[in-house]
Amino acid sequence: MSTDLKLGYIGLGNMGAPMAKRLAQWPGGLVVFDVRAEAMTPLAEVGATLADSPADLAKADVVSVTVLDDQQVRDVVGELVEHAKAGTVIAIHSTISPETAVELAEQLRPKGIHIVDAPVSGGGAAAEKGELAVMVGADREVYERVKPVFRQIGAMVIHAGEPGAGTRMKLARNMLTFVGYAAACEAMRLAEASGINLQQLGRVVRHTDALTSGPGAIMVRDDMSDIESDNFLYESFSHARALGEKDLSLALALGEANDVELPLAQIARQNLAAGLGVPHRKE
Repeated sequence: MSTDLKLGYIGLGNMGAPMAKRLAQWPGGLVVFDVRAEAMTPLAEVGATLADSPADLAKADVVSVTVLDDQQVRDVVGELVEHAKAGTVIAIHSTISPETAVELAEQLRPKGIHIVDAPVSGGGAAAEKGELAVMVGADREVYERVKPVFRQIGAMVIHAGEPGAGTRMKLARNMLTFVGYAAACEAMRLAEASGINLQQLGRVVRHTDALTSGPGAIMVRDDMSDIESDNFLYESFSHARALGEKDLSLALALGEANDVELPLAQIARQNLAAGLGVPHRKE
């Protein structure tokens, strides 16, 4: 993909603004729009051209969209396509329903306009540094065209599959994050009830997660079928199962002693073996 292609960016919020700044020095130029005029000023200071409406970005070859929700995405895309030419790529970075990306892609394919869902993960700090993970749902040819653009905002750019696949991957990733938050809250309730300093616990968790990679450490399988005994993962996952079930049982006993309900820990102990792919074998 030639670097002389023009880029556009719509939506300069907490994530959109730092992402757009990473694109401001793109050789082909960047045009930006946000409903808040004050949000555009910092982009002008780093070289971007300001637009009066989304329609003004229709001449761009690749337009990134980071707005609030599905309806805003539909509204912005609708305004863009009234003026866009065939071959235009509209990249949706918002976390929306995967069905929205699929529907828009199907609707606009006859016009030759490509919808790419490319949600990101990593937060504002990673956006500032260009270290986001970008999960891309697009036809392979379109993915290859936009990949150099996404490499300006992300240290990891993954082709998840067809339009909609990027969002499905993001939803799975975020599910892990927020289930983890709920589990952390449960752990803090247990710690508090048993006389543990929560600030100190937090320091330990952050330190050890940095060393062990947290849940990502076990996300190395190709599928969710049971692991055969001759698989190189079998011994390590069996060890993780035994250690997890022991520690969860001890935590549940501590919760019972302190009258603290731990439903997530109960579910984890019940489902850990099957989830790891090393269920207990019946004698």
